[in-house]
Amino acid sequence: MAKMVTRSSPNKGRDLNGSPQRQNLLKNPSTELCRSTDPEIDRLNTCFPPGTIFRPFDSSTKSDYVSPVWVCFPAIPFHIGYIYPFPEFSQRFFTLAGLCYSQAMPILWRLLYTLEQIISDEGLDFNLSELSHMYALVSHESQRFQFKAKPHQPLPILKTTKNDTSWKNRFFFVRRDSIPLEDSLPKKSGS
Repeated sequence: MAKMVTRSSPNKGRDLNGSPQRQNLLKNPSTELCRSTDPEIDRLNTCFPPGTIFRPFDSSTKSDYVSPVWVCFPAIPFHIGYIYPFPEFSQRFFTLAGLCYSQAMPILWRLLYTLEQIISDEGLDFNLSELSHMYALVSHESQRFQFKAKPHQPLPILKTTKNDTSWKNRFFFVRRDSIPLEDSLPKKSGS
């Protein structure tokens, strides 16, 4: 198995190639300092293609920092079973919604992941317009988004809620040009 390109020690000659820049994606990122250490992210190496380059751990990095060089990924989708590149349905959702991955709350990730599994296992032709008939995309604190079931609509998935502690502080940065679909990755909200 090919080994993923890993980061150097944060204190030794790191080349950041464009430090992340504040884009004001979230209202209060000061409480969201990165807690995903290098060893924690190294455990996710099977979730990315060989050759993926990660930015060294920096505890002062915040989740609303993005740049033309680095893209922020929350850890939650990889903990529930996603691999990158994300499946087509999920990627189309983020492209159409214009959201950065860090703006999606865990319930949104779990619902999309479950729908991906149903679509794949059952061979369903389910699209985003059908999703929008069942769920509304609602903003929730700090410009974070989740799905809310619309009243009187049949729901294909029940009980996607779960208490995810510290999810806002579990994120990491990947160098855009080291992964597929780099041009379609959001650089800021609405891009």
